Amino acid sequence: MTTTRNETTGPDLASRILPPGLRANPDSPLAARIAECRAQGRPALVGYLPAGFPTVEESIEAAVALGTNGADVIEIGIPYSDPVMDGPVIQHATTTALANGFRVADVFRVVRAVAERTDAVPVVMTYWNPVLQMGVDTFARRLAEAGGAGIITPDLIPDEASEWFAASQEHGLDRIFLVAPSSSRERLDLVVKAASGFVYAVSVMGVTGARDAVSDVAEQLVADTRAAGAQNVCVGLGVSRREHVEEIGAYADGVIVGTALVKALADGGPEAVGALARELSGRA
Repeated sequence: MTTTRNETTGPDLASRILPPGLRANPDSPLAARIAECRAQGRPALVGYLPAGFPTVEESIEAAVALGTNGADVIEIGIPYSDPVMDGPVIQHATTTALANGFRVADVFRVVRAVAERTDAVPVVMTYWNPVLQMGVDTFARRLAEAGGAGIITPDLIPDEASEWFAASQEHGLDRIFLVAPSSSRERLDLVVKAASGFVYAVSVMGVTGARDAVSDVAEQLVADTRAAGAQNVCVGLGVSRREHVEEIGAYADGVIVGTALVKALADGGPEAVGALARELSGRA
């Protein structure tokens, strides 16, 4: 992920790039859930699963299992043919989903199931091209109608997000942008002002994947992002065990788990996803 392309120097980067009147979603269910978790003295548990893996129906049941066993927020990923940020486990899952006939419109079925059958907050995580292909406003409208709260956009930077700014405000959706250890202070300031719900802090450089140890730069990145004004910062990439959740939860507002959950689904189906969610949330 490149966080500095199109960068403009100077203290007014955000004011030069962001449209006048851009604001955080005042009714954000994401922000409300994170605040609720904070009041309970714990981080929000954010889990990722790809829609359509291994089939759409099984991905629905897996997402529901995740939401009924401890996840506070669920990222529903849209399989993409060129997943440059994803490690081999997620790449395999998305390739399988596409081979089994997944279509972008199927993601709304998964989102709706999470919204209707669990109390978790569903969001979509996607590369930007599928949203462009459907039409940004159309995608945003359908996501809101399905009960989705927003979109995580790993390859969309605020500099290129004018259509998304308009659609997100029109349909009451959160904009979740990423920051990385390489992000400059000006870039952090821009992302924080552009985002709503939470800011996604990538704790390690490189592709996704479960790791034995969580990067020690994550805590500094969270501190820097908060210093730029972020209310909620969630950390992802590399989380696979309860001890990681506890470690990151000591300084972050939310802990994001992806690869470990996808592997559990591949190895043991929705039941295994539920079991891992219970472990990660401390319910096991």
